[in-house]
Amino acid sequence: MVRAQTALLGLGLPVTVRPRHTYVAGDIALLIVDWAIEGTGPEGERVHVEGTATDVARRGADGLWRYVIDNPFGAARPGTP
Repeated sequence: MVRAQTALLGLGLPVTVRPRHTYVAGDIALLIVDWAIEGTGPEGERVHVEGTATDVARRGADGLWRYVIDNPFGAARPGTP
């Protein structure tokens, strides 16, 4: 999964994100986020990749949130494997 995520980010295209749900319990949060990468790839090809991420974050002692689990393909869309 890390390899796939690195390849997608390596395209240098903007990532659009839309939070769908945020569930917070104390200093732990579950985030469900729809995302899409769209544009022209390095070889001139059209790129469109989308998914729904399931992420877990923890609030640190400094008050900042940090990802504990980052699963960019945490929920499959209809028609995807």
